[in-house]
Amino acid sequence: MHTAVRRRPVQRRSLERFERILDSCAELLDEVGYTALTTKEVARRAQVPIGTLYQFFPGVEGLLGALAERNLEHFTDRLARRVEAEQPAHAGALVDLAVEEYVAMHRSVPGFGVVDFGAVGITEDEHNLHLLDEVLDNNSAVAERLWTFAADLLGTGGDRPDPRLSLRIALECADAVLRLAFRTDPEGDPALIAECKRLLRGYLS
Repeated sequence: MHTAVRRRPVQRRSLERFERILDSCAELLDEVGYTALTTKEVARRAQVPIGTLYQFFPGVEGLLGALAERNLEHFTDRLARRVEAEQPAHAGALVDLAVEEYVAMHRSVPGFGVVDFGAVGITEDEHNLHLLDEVLDNNSAVAERLWTFAADLLGTGGDRPDPRLSLRIALECADAVLRLAFRTDPEGDPALIAECKRLLRGYLS
């Protein structure tokens, strides 16, 4: 469990402020990047006193962790809806849905290109590797969350004695190729996205 949030809001007004702070953080990440991000500017953009921000978040790392967690929740919600609607019968079909939802979020969600479920555009120091969980690194935490979708499609035995490890490795591969796709083209290079799907389908099938 991560400790990004100092206090989670319960009342509606506090919840609205909490979400507005995260929205402002995401917008500023796109505009100024991680290195220029400050809690003071986030509070100003969100139109809340700096003290209100610190009631919820211990600092910039807390903001990033909460944003990564929110992104992951939205991603798994979107993926769950796709899985329910399309009922993928094998790992390759699930791969396609997951990559498509990731790409759609990267194209449309503010700040996602800097902080998706971890720290895309940030130096990976010890703190940023654990935005989602105190023990697990970011991709391991994501793999645990995605296991809900993949467990029935990734069998054991044969060349895959540890399907959880296979999912973890697949995420590392996807992470690298999709970063390259969005470095090559701000909208995501279609050829590289297609290759990412092909790579993961081949590995997980």
